[in-house]
Amino acid sequence: MYTKLTDTSPEIEALQLKLLRQASPARKLELLAQMNATVKTLALSGLSARHPDDPPEIIQRRLADLILGEETAQKVYGHAPYAT
Repeated sequence: MYTKLTDTSPEIEALQLKLLRQASPARKLELLAQMNATVKTLALSGLSARHPDDPPEIIQRRLADLILGEETAQKVYGHAPYAT
């Protein structure tokens, strides 16, 4: 599971791993939530760039299609208001 980070010095990488191992479960969950928020922001940005004329609610639905898959998103939100 461990892979060498190519843009980080070995000393800093060792320190990062040490701090992560010492972090409480709550802190690890906080870091995970921050990473998830970043990924969502990046995905929304990419969708907005690919579909610049779509209103925010359509961009959100496109994100649901990406996260849940089109079939599950349709079950949850109904038919997509755009052609896939």
